[in-house]
Amino acid sequence: MKNGKQKLRHPEYQYLDLLEEILKTGVKKVDRGTDVVLYSLFGKQTRYDLSQGFPLLTTKKVYWKGVLHELYWFMSGQTNIKYLVDNNVHIWDDYPYKYYQRAVKSKREKSLTKDEFITKVATNKSFAKTWGNLPKIYGEMWRRWPTRKPKKTVDQLKWALQELKDDPDAKNLIVNSWNPEYLYTMADHEDASLFPICHNMYQFSNRNGKLSLQLYQRSADIFLGVPFNIASYALLTIVLAKIAGLEPGEFIHTFGDVHIYENHIEQVKEQLKRKPRKFPTVTIDNSVKSLETFHPDEVTLENYDPYPMLKAELTVAGGLYDPKTGKMAV
Repeated sequence: MKNGKQKLRHPEYQYLDLLEEILKTGVKKVDRGTDVVLYSLFGKQTRYDLSQGFPLLTTKKVYWKGVLHELYWFMSGQTNIKYLVDNNVHIWDDYPYKYYQRAVKSKREKSLTKDEFITKVATNKSFAKTWGNLPKIYGEMWRRWPTRKPKKTVDQLKWALQELKDDPDAKNLIVNSWNPEYLYTMADHEDASLFPICHNMYQFSNRNGKLSLQLYQRSADIFLGVPFNIASYALLTIVLAKIAGLEPGEFIHTFGDVHIYENHIEQVKEQLKRKPRKFPTVTIDNSVKSLETFHPDEVTLENYDPYPMLKAELTVAGGLYDPKTGKMAV
């Protein structure tokens, strides 16, 4: 306490406290299909007031370019990784390569290394159209949700923004990515997605002229994935507020299973030694007035001063489990 005022705790400590809690009390689990050990909590929440800075974590460098281009990819309804590959963003390379490997296994395509596969996506439009596409993932679910009528889809994001305009006090502004028809053993085998939907639903709301957004994330790799998810959905909140003519409010991050993989523990311990720095700021150009006018070039990040990156191995988990092999399906 100084001059009668209590210094506010840096909001990044919410994330760091979760890391520490998982290390101390997380339940040990084994990831089916990869056999990787993880330590897990269930049912947690963090909140970020976006008027107090943009929550791009500072205790390790977060891949901002990937955040920005991936969010645009989702918001524009894209599902083909060619856009990301063309912008040198490779966070989604593994999943279309899984589909390609399935074709190789059935002798329909010749074997390629992952690097060769990505190079061909970048240089061959026909190949990219066939093999770069990921069906039933976020962009499609947000903007073209499939319905029982063959030619009809639902643009959930556009609808929710229009609903917000028509009814500023609306309580139904939900965008959902969890479609059981295409997920896990709920799906027919030929329809089942090889990609697990992790951040599966969000809802936004006008709170006295400020737009707040809550994400429900059913599964969260807190060391590698969550810093990226925080930045992505905080940015989504700011962009939607701009389109709606509102100020950014809160980003609320609600977790189902939030976990640390065993092979990330040493990096987590190193991160916990670091003291958070001031959050950066994000501004959106005034030309952004609709979903169609949003583009990464209209976003400016300023004053980001993180600690160095902490590298760790990505666990490509989830999707369709094959009980015959005891592994995830390829």
